[in-house]
Amino acid sequence: MIVEELKSKFPNIDFIVQSTRDEIPTIWVESEHARNVLAYLKSEIQAPYPMLYDLCAIDERARRKRADQPKSDFTAVYHLLSLERNSDIRLKVPLQGDYPSIQTVTDIWPNADWYEREIWDMFGINVKDHPCLRRILMPSYWEGHPLRKEHPARATEMPPYVLPDIRQEEEELQLKIDPERFGLKRGTDDTDYMFLNLGPHHTGTHGLLRIILQLDGEQIANSVIDIGWHHRGAEKMAERQTFHTYIPYTDRIDYLAGVQNNLPYVLSVEKLAGIDVPERAQVIRLMLCELFRIANHLVWFGTFCTDLGAMSPVFFTFNDRERIFDIIEAICGGRMHPSWFRIGGVATDLPDGWKTLIDDFLGYFPARIDEYEGMLVKNSIFKQRTKGVGVYTKESAIGWGVTGPNLRSTGVDWDLRKKRPYSMYERFDFEVPLADEGDSYARTIVRIEEMRQSLKIITQASANMPEGPYKSESPLAMPPEKPRTMEDIETLINHFLSVSWGQPMPIGEAMVSTEAPKGNNGYYITSDGSSYAYRCHIRTPSFPHLQTLPMLARGLLISDLIAILGSMDYVMGDVDR
Repeated sequence: MIVEELKSKFPNIDFIVQSTRDEIPTIWVESEHARNVLAYLKSEIQAPYPMLYDLCAIDERARRKRADQPKSDFTAVYHLLSLERNSDIRLKVPLQGDYPSIQTVTDIWPNADWYEREIWDMFGINVKDHPCLRRILMPSYWEGHPLRKEHPARATEMPPYVLPDIRQEEEELQLKIDPERFGLKRGTDDTDYMFLNLGPHHTGTHGLLRIILQLDGEQIANSVIDIGWHHRGAEKMAERQTFHTYIPYTDRIDYLAGVQNNLPYVLSVEKLAGIDVPERAQVIRLMLCELFRIANHLVWFGTFCTDLGAMSPVFFTFNDRERIFDIIEAICGGRMHPSWFRIGGVATDLPDGWKTLIDDFLGYFPARIDEYEGMLVKNSIFKQRTKGVGVYTKESAIGWGVTGPNLRSTGVDWDLRKKRPYSMYERFDFEVPLADEGDSYARTIVRIEEMRQSLKIITQASANMPEGPYKSESPLAMPPEKPRTMEDIETLINHFLSVSWGQPMPIGEAMVSTEAPKGNNGYYITSDGSSYAYRCHIRTPSFPHLQTLPMLARGLLISDLIAILGSMDYVMGDVDR
């Protein structure tokens, strides 16, 4: 239907429709028309697509086998989301030449700022009329663009890194605040601004993050976020790891959410390969994901309280997190990064005694949530520090690509577990916590209630765990079950392929998003028929969320900025990827 709507509105544009494994409407449009089509989809079409959900690029020049798509050297991919339609659309723009250009859409979607800087930084795609086009993940002195196919993927393919004294001095000079370089004014006719570096080493920034503050007295006139300090090239690594051996790398994206990182990746690969996952494996995945949702929220709550000056809660929340890790270790063998999900299921079946561990936790933790709520959330000082601080409206949250608890704190009922159920969430009874104020306090009460709802889901999963296999019998599920390798030569060969150079995947592309603890998380995977991803783009929630900080903090105090950062619940591995 959306294709017909576009053809009716733009009869002179030759739209090319591409079929994809995820069945998201995918349309190719030439670069000279892309901006007009995007603007129409954003605000003019009936039931519009107001959220720029994602924006990435693909270097097409080394692709061995193309799907049914136009010829291009690079492709810019715009992923739009309509909450009203509960529908996505993917707009792909073919680009020609070694260093092509596209037109900015920052005046249509403010969150396009960082995405457009990223495709220039990673691919060398110029973005015309961008307000401040500069590197975002790589340092300013970096040579080349890492996600181009000619750029080395391993350190051993590059000269050894050296840092002579003169180079170190030059790099330190780069960290001096140059307001004009970041688009900031030094003052007005009657005011000289003071500039302050907050970070990159500061406990309130929750990781390696630098915030350049433009201060008018004690008030924040403006701010600039400087990210990339934690960048480890996870998307580049996917191009040299097999589909199976890449799973442990996903754990390190949101390193507080454990298997919640595995799930969108394996779901995307399974969608690409057409693998059906057994019910038992789906419910096991769901149960562990909800345990990690609670573990994530415990870290968020404890550190947030510390940011606001309450020193005790973090010790209690981390102690309760250890109780969860004891369960995770008993089931998975690992704790913080178990890397336990597999393409087609999970690594092993549940061990003996797993239910006793779960039930003990279910009996213990509800009273702890009540205690946390009464001790701090209802505390008058906590309320004064958070109410009315860092306010999203529904419109601003959607316009900036905000998802998860931060979006639901504005009253928007959007939870992928309900709207687009996966891993059998549709069979579980739970509520989606909402608030209306959109401030730091609202974000707090939403997450506190989410822990209760996660307990509700875990209780049902524990009591109604299906029988049956824990892994698909599809030949593309990896790795095959070990006992079968001793029964027939075909399975032994398949096992050898899976654990050595990997199992080739069908040509195509797919993206599945999940409701991760911090918001919507997804892996956009492109395959050209080899045993590793031709392109693996990671859509994380923290990347668009952190970009909203200057808007939320403008006119407030530095102490309010710390409260906003703590209430936002981001992690730098999720931002820098």
